[in-house]
Amino acid sequence: MAAPDREYTITVVLDAPRETVFRAWTDPESFTQWFGPRGFTTPLPTTSLDVRPGGAWSAVLVSPDGAKAPLGGVYHEVAAPERLVFTTGDPDNTEGAPASVAAVTLDDLGDGRTEMRFHQAGYNTDEAHAEAAKAGWLQFFDRLAEHVAAS
Repeated sequence: MAAPDREYTITVVLDAPRETVFRAWTDPESFTQWFGPRGFTTPLPTTSLDVRPGGAWSAVLVSPDGAKAPLGGVYHEVAAPERLVFTTGDPDNTEGAPASVAAVTLDDLGDGRTEMRFHQAGYNTDEAHAEAAKAGWLQFFDRLAEHVAAS
């Protein structure tokens, strides 16, 4: 595969054990509680997580006005509870190629805290799309932090 057009890393410290954070990424009921920007919902019936190498994931984000944004991809690496690597597709991409590959690495900091590093490498992605994706993930991760702290 060619080198990515755009890539970035987001690092956050979460007030939850690594296993709780991993479960938030891999358990559909937990995933739907935080996945999406503020104001959006991710209905459980529209969410599927086949968490194994080669398994597919999909979710439909629903905006406050009811617009639906399907997302999905395929897991490349699953190493519980420390790492997930998966593709995430762009609904506007009609060529079928992955828009990006995301890697989530979870480090146990002790005292019930976890450092999460999220690295996304985009393919066929312009700078504006990459910046919008990063801004979206930052909102997702604010919601993730609230969800796992309450778990």
